[in-house]
Amino acid sequence: MGDGWGMRKMWVGAGVAVALGMGFVMLLVVGVYLVAGNLAGGAGGEAKKLAKGSVPAVYQPIVQKWGNLCPAINPALLAAQLYQESGFDPKARSAAAAQGIAQFIPGTWAVHGVDGDGDGDRDVWDPEDAIPSAASYDCSLASYVKSVPGNPTENMLASYNAGPDAVIRYQGVPPYEETRNYVKTITTLEKSFAAPTTRVDPSEQAAGAIAYAQKKLGTPYLWGGNGTADQGGRFDCSGLTKAAYESVGITLPRVANDQYNAGPHPGRDELLPGDLVFFSDDLTNSRAIRHVGIYVGGGYMIDAPRTGAVIRFDPIDTPDYFGATRVTEDGAKALPTTV
Repeated sequence: MGDGWGMRKMWVGAGVAVALGMGFVMLLVVGVYLVAGNLAGGAGGEAKKLAKGSVPAVYQPIVQKWGNLCPAINPALLAAQLYQESGFDPKARSAAAAQGIAQFIPGTWAVHGVDGDGDGDRDVWDPEDAIPSAASYDCSLASYVKSVPGNPTENMLASYNAGPDAVIRYQGVPPYEETRNYVKTITTLEKSFAAPTTRVDPSEQAAGAIAYAQKKLGTPYLWGGNGTADQGGRFDCSGLTKAAYESVGITLPRVANDQYNAGPHPGRDELLPGDLVFFSDDLTNSRAIRHVGIYVGGGYMIDAPRTGAVIRFDPIDTPDYFGATRVTEDGAKALPTTV
């Protein structure tokens, strides 16, 4: 799993469609910040179930089952590790010889690989073995450092990255920048894979992202467009959302299906302006997402729809509506750059 012990590796009324002026945008800006001020500080419970479609459907039952193997892990945490390591690619292979969906190195697999599906072999390339093995390895590490004070999950993750002996020696997460970043990354990504159990707090950057996108209304679509001068300032769907959030200091991945993992997932009845809204022909798999827009309220988004169209307001309530993400700065920073 990499090298050593680790895998390393506002609300707006129905008049949105006709309210295209700056007054509309200012209403959004004021509304979002009022909502942020009124709702900030809400408690968030730790979810044990996976968010809708966050894990490809073929792996979801395995992750849900094995993610409850011991108290130090949960399905969302296990999903975050798999996403960080391979992007759920069972054929992934790293330069450090890490293999499969869980990115085990051969030496670690030889000791910690398990026959998860009971077919008589331990195959690192088979997710039905590799995912249970990742969970089992997590739990073995947690058991090894169970006497160490502090958060058992954080100690387990630190052991996963730096080795359990370091965790025991420092009596908690070691003072290694890489290890502390790893712990923060996985625990942050966990929120993106968990089904929220309480209200998701609003983002203060949302209003700025909307204001940016509103200024681009009427701009022709360009596949692969990032809004650069040589592209005539044109965008595709995820290029627009990336640029909108970049304007308020949040860097998102380039493609829509990775942008889905930039924060927690509010339900349809909990949407706030600035949420990213996603669309897919496969409603069971976030990796199949093909379109994204910025929600502005009243059931509408600003999006760059397709070749031949311009950036515009579109309704979100279509059969291919997948779900939404409330972008957070930490969530965006946690996303891997190699997935």
